[in-house]
Amino acid sequence: MTIMDIATDLVEVFLRSNGYLTLSELQIQSLNKRGDWETVTDVDILALRFPGRVFFADVHDSEMAAELEVPGVPLFLEDDTIDVIIGEVKQGEATFNPSLTKHETLHTALHRLSWIYSEGDLDRVVEGYTPARGGGTVRTRLVAFGQAPEVTMNVIPLQEILERALGALESHDALLRSARSSSPAAAMLKLLHKTGFRFSRDL
Repeated sequence: MTIMDIATDLVEVFLRSNGYLTLSELQIQSLNKRGDWETVTDVDILALRFPGRVFFADVHDSEMAAELEVPGVPLFLEDDTIDVIIGEVKQGEATFNPSLTKHETLHTALHRLSWIYSEGDLDRVVEGYTPARGGGTVRTRLVAFGQAPEVTMNVIPLQEILERALGALESHDALLRSARSSSPAAAMLKLLHKTGFRFSRDL
């Protein structure tokens, strides 16, 4: 697994732990001018989150709900709004590849989720708010994950994700120690935590 794969895996673990359904490394194919099929790009992360609270474990006791709820994260979630992320993952600076914003890239990626858009016209779903099938709203946005000085609607730093993940392991140690995962990034974080390793970074 390459460093870039590990970064994508880390982002996917982060999004899944915060209630997103994800698809990674989505390959985009398109016909070129010669009429041949070619790979345009890969979409690193396609993520979908329905509104609602997310918990680390099954909750039936209202008194335990607050304790087991996943803490708020810098994802700018909104009530009654479905969140769709088309994500670019970088080991370095959090930027977008030009191919990510091409029509064929966005259309192919969003076609996987076309049922949730009431209009059914994906050409008009680029970024912003659109009606959801059956009511409500879908917010669709591009998000770059990588090195960045701060969190914004369209940029989430990897260091923020690492700090959140390690914080969750600290605050819910007994629960998360028993969790199994095939994710290399999650396994490495758990190993570092179990061995008492602690991170620090220059501000």
